[in-house]
Amino acid sequence: MNQNPSNKISTSRLKAIFGGSVGNLVEWYDWYAYSAFAIYFSSSFFPKGNATVQLLNTAGIFALGFLMRPLGGYIFGRLADRVGRKKSMVFSVLLMSTGSLLIAFIPTYQTIGVAAPILLLTARLLQGLSVGGEYGVSATYLSEMATKSRRGFYSSFQYVTLIGGQLLALAVQLALQKLFLTEAQMLNWGWRIPFVIGAILSLVALYLRKNLEETQAFENQKNHSNDKKGTITALLKHP
Repeated sequence: MNQNPSNKISTSRLKAIFGGSVGNLVEWYDWYAYSAFAIYFSSSFFPKGNATVQLLNTAGIFALGFLMRPLGGYIFGRLADRVGRKKSMVFSVLLMSTGSLLIAFIPTYQTIGVAAPILLLTARLLQGLSVGGEYGVSATYLSEMATKSRRGFYSSFQYVTLIGGQLLALAVQLALQKLFLTEAQMLNWGWRIPFVIGAILSLVALYLRKNLEETQAFENQKNHSNDKKGTITALLKHP
């Protein structure tokens, strides 16, 4: 039996909304996992001594990740306009997966010395770039894939999954704390588990996003736009 064309369009649209939303959830899970488990891994990346100083150093790296978010938004926004929303979202989730995997397997300070916090900072900067790019591009993708009458509803999943990522990170933390691991295990190696989970989830999101359709808005722009000016030039021209 032949499917109704409108049903095909609806299924394709829902698949796009799902893929965009799940990827966004995974990105924000990876972002929040750092803060949720910082109390356990701070001693692994800095010299032994005052636990408060170790935690403050870890928080400092967390803050530096925020500085990369505007840059990530700019870079991935430009990328989305040049190569497409889909490819930009694929790159962002791949970058987040790389950062999570790096954190999961960085040797401790006692093993490699000062290289440990440097690698942690590098991973966090990559994640900052990724989540900064994800925020704007996923919102654009969801709004462009939505129907005109339900654009606000479908776009809302961008924020719903943002909070969902935070809740998922907290759920993983509670499960490890209360059900599976002891305090000593959490401090020794258990804190690496959420980052491995994040890397695996990112690969799932990567697969989903690679099979998404590009938005019609981008296809129209690609086929008809001859404007090669940068976004800064455009902002100065149209303040």
